[in-house]
Amino acid sequence: MKCKLLIVALMAVLFGQCTVAQTPVFNKAKMDSLMDILAANNKTMISLALRQNGQLIYSRAIGYSVINDKQKVAATTDTHYRIGSITKVFTSVMIFQLIEEGKLQLSTPLARYFPDIPNAAKITIAQMLNHSSGLHNFADDSSFLTAMNKKQTHADMLTIFKQNKPDFEPGTRQAYSNTGFVLLGYIIETIDKKPYALALKDRIVNKIALPDTYYGGKIDVTKQEAQSYNWQDSNWKNLTETDMSVPGGAGALVSNPKALTQFINALFTGKLVSDSSLNHMKNIKGQFGMDLMGYPFYSKTGFGHNGGIDGFQSQVVYFPEEKLATSYTANGVNMDLNDMMIGVLSIAFNRPYTLPDFTLRTGIKFQPEDLDKDLGVYSGGGLPMKITVTKKDATLIAQATGQSSFPLEPITANEFQFAPAGIVMVFDAAAGKLTLKQGGRSFVMIREK
Repeated sequence: MKCKLLIVALMAVLFGQCTVAQTPVFNKAKMDSLMDILAANNKTMISLALRQNGQLIYSRAIGYSVINDKQKVAATTDTHYRIGSITKVFTSVMIFQLIEEGKLQLSTPLARYFPDIPNAAKITIAQMLNHSSGLHNFADDSSFLTAMNKKQTHADMLTIFKQNKPDFEPGTRQAYSNTGFVLLGYIIETIDKKPYALALKDRIVNKIALPDTYYGGKIDVTKQEAQSYNWQDSNWKNLTETDMSVPGGAGALVSNPKALTQFINALFTGKLVSDSSLNHMKNIKGQFGMDLMGYPFYSKTGFGHNGGIDGFQSQVVYFPEEKLATSYTANGVNMDLNDMMIGVLSIAFNRPYTLPDFTLRTGIKFQPEDLDKDLGVYSGGGLPMKITVTKKDATLIAQATGQSSFPLEPITANEFQFAPAGIVMVFDAAAGKLTLKQGGRSFVMIREK
């Protein structure tokens, strides 16, 4: 349940131009080729699944679930991954089940269960579901980084929530809040009189035979659970684990793409909630539904969610018109996975698509002194931060204000990228300028003297 990475992942949407809808003819060989290329170039360690009309049409894993000096355990399609904020969709389903049972209403105030939370009397279940509650997102706080690896009781978490001032008045705007979904998880436990993990089993897992999805604990590699990694110094480096007592109903579940596509297919085929509840879930107002998001791809529109926690990234999307469910779970990422999904969906929908050729970016070598012209502190471009560019040997290193540093990979002599976040930086040393590109937008920053 990473804060900034989580938001970036959640807001990554598959963009394209409109075209005439067409019946997909699945090309398994081309999908395998895409996965082969990603594996060969260490772009990601990932599991991918596609399910159409309820039937699994593709499932493959690349990379390792565990990799260190002593062992390498190849990932399989049965490997389990932390799924981060996709957990929120499971929480939403259970909330709507409670509403259908007459035990809760969208208009129910948070104060009925947690009156000491700021603005609790004004905040409704509906506002918590669509991120318009104004509840401060505790994962944005620096203190979260010190608390995330330690076991926290509900009382510990509630103390944190009570101390945080609201970001805005309920219903006046939207801002992503993990806090709201942790509280929704607690409300489920209160009404069902059982832990979230057991409520999940009774309400979803047992109902649709989904044993590969469960509330996570400390990662156990003997139970086919993957550890997470980032790409550093040309190797996969193991990351620390968030204690799953922290994210709760906002991000504590473990699953894999086969199970996630089964789950979202069940959701859209009436096996978990009514059509009325589903319509609420996928009714996008502003940025969010309750709690599904829209994913446009050319003329098609899917509904689903992304997730990010520690080094894990995940996504599940359902395209109702084509009855196609797609999902990935990754435990190591060295590229923008949105680019990968453009390829996956292009292949799935039989659209023209050229497989990536990462060899085009190899062979660019610098001496350390070659990088001196680009070093410095850059500001402006309408961004509320500065970017400091330094070097380590023959590698450029960038660091935005208040964030971790990251290495830049050369594309050309003046163009560099940080693929995991989809960042491209173009340097104009003579003019003392840096053009930062991300998410289809460009920001021109000036080097400070």
